[in-house]
Amino acid sequence: MNRLRVRFGRGAELKFISHLDLTRVWHRALRRAGIALAYSEGFNPHPKLSLAAPLQLGATSEAELMDVYTVQPITAAAFATRLRSELPPGLDVLHVVPVRLNLPALQAQVRFADYLVRVGALDEPGVGQAIMILLERNTLPWQHQRDTGIKSYDLRPLIASLKLAAYADDIATLDMRLKSDATGTGRPEQVVRALGLNNPLDIHRTRLILEPS
Repeated sequence: MNRLRVRFGRGAELKFISHLDLTRVWHRALRRAGIALAYSEGFNPHPKLSLAAPLQLGATSEAELMDVYTVQPITAAAFATRLRSELPPGLDVLHVVPVRLNLPALQAQVRFADYLVRVGALDEPGVGQAIMILLERNTLPWQHQRDTGIKSYDLRPLIASLKLAAYADDIATLDMRLKSDATGTGRPEQVVRALGLNNPLDIHRTRLILEPS
């Protein structure tokens, strides 16, 4: 069995499809490309394909990661070439490398996610001041509405870094690194709200940081 790690981009064309639907898109593309996928064992076998931290609806990315297991050896270059021709608009294979079979599951390796977030803001110094005040806090009590009810937690430990990357035409671009692991996941729009700003104009993930292997 072979294990390949794929870094791919997700554009505006697919920013509103769910994580499950995206997995189905990959299954179809891999099948059309003639990639012989390995399958899990048991009563309900399914292709051995895993995506890293799910990307929220409405966001784009240049840093999504996916592990694909094949039953026959295939070079990273051949895999990428065969797959690219079968992808719909909005998906782009950026890099493929082989990885060891005995590495932990991909999702278990994710530690942080980097984002660029654009948000309307009329006062550049005010944005900088809001960032400074937030980062100086030791705690930031927060509530998030879920299908199962309201979840209360501390947002501050989920923010590893935050800065104003650019400001032009009353639009601030925030560069943030947020925690993303089994203990908690930071969401860019919550950080924006904590700063007292309007809802983001767009959210773009630039990097997923994995635990060193």
